[in-house]
Amino acid sequence: MSRAFLIVLDSVGCGGAPDAADFGDEGSDTLGHIFAAHPDLKVPNLAVLGLGQAMNLSTGVQTPWVARNGGWAVATEVSKGKDTPSGHWELAGVPVPWQWHLFPDTDPAFPDYVLNAVADLAGGSLANTHASGIPVIESFGQRHVQTGLPICYTSADSVFQIAAHEDHFGLDRLYQLCKDMAKILHPMKVGRVIARPFLGDETAGWHRTANRKDFAIAPPGRTLCDHVSDLGSAVHGIGKIGDIFSMRGISMCHKGPDEQLMNHLTTEVEAAPDGALVFANFVEFDTLYGHQRDVDGYAKHLEWFDAAIGPVLAKARADDMFIFTADHGNDPTWHGTDHTRERVPVLIHGGPKGAIGHIGFADVADMVCKHLELPLLSQVIKT
Repeated sequence: MSRAFLIVLDSVGCGGAPDAADFGDEGSDTLGHIFAAHPDLKVPNLAVLGLGQAMNLSTGVQTPWVARNGGWAVATEVSKGKDTPSGHWELAGVPVPWQWHLFPDTDPAFPDYVLNAVADLAGGSLANTHASGIPVIESFGQRHVQTGLPICYTSADSVFQIAAHEDHFGLDRLYQLCKDMAKILHPMKVGRVIARPFLGDETAGWHRTANRKDFAIAPPGRTLCDHVSDLGSAVHGIGKIGDIFSMRGISMCHKGPDEQLMNHLTTEVEAAPDGALVFANFVEFDTLYGHQRDVDGYAKHLEWFDAAIGPVLAKARADDMFIFTADHGNDPTWHGTDHTRERVPVLIHGGPKGAIGHIGFADVADMVCKHLELPLLSQVIKT
């Protein structure tokens, strides 16, 4: 039986979303602007699948890359968000039917009842602001260590983030605090409560660890993961997929930094059972380079991923299909530090070849179903 590998390069958008102006993102283009800054970008494995052609279809950008042995498309999202759950759920066939609750870009950012809940659970809090993760830890890390109070902040996404030192506060305590706050915030349609653990000290500096954990609202409908699992096949997650889908329909999940996740993907290609869906998210494009507005770092990570995926594809079986896509944009040349509303490339190895054109995010789920010879999820949902 065939297997499917759905691989999300977190935030690797290609601009051109028709409603980008509604989000203040008209003109944003993650891949296009990285390529403009690095015209010698070396991504041969993605290029032969049609990365340059997808970029051109979305925004008209010209690259020297030639598509030779893959299929390519550009996907447009209908969910009214530019966040991780919206993108992943819709790729898995389920657009978000509601408006997310967003905390205002003010200082303070949170209403009293939210911080009162944190105080009841942890004795108080620090920060209470819109911020990017590394700067807020640099600003409040020492006070956190001295007071023992968690650092609470948000962004333009529907998130409530809690940063705490793994040694001084405790990782398990941080997870429990986030889990308890999720029970309060999810009914408000706050999409995720995110545990952001870090280590270090004021002298040596602070650094976030790989032990991030997202406490996300459960998907609002039956996703591709549920569909494949219910029909008797294995669904394995790599990265934060288990968190995004609340482990629904997912039998196992590997976590870690991107380099380790690539090793897990290699193992899955070697050992995943017949009929399996392997659903992966490589998050460091977003967390380390997009949010940090690091164009050079983003370009280097694209080159790292491309070089690493070559040997993985070489191990694939003849009947395996790989889909490489993204969940939103995070243009490192853009103003602010938040995600950007963009279309995303859809590149296919071992499936349809040539130009596919414009599709919706949810069409990706049907591509997987068709390859695995399962009923199309879109038809199942309609009935």
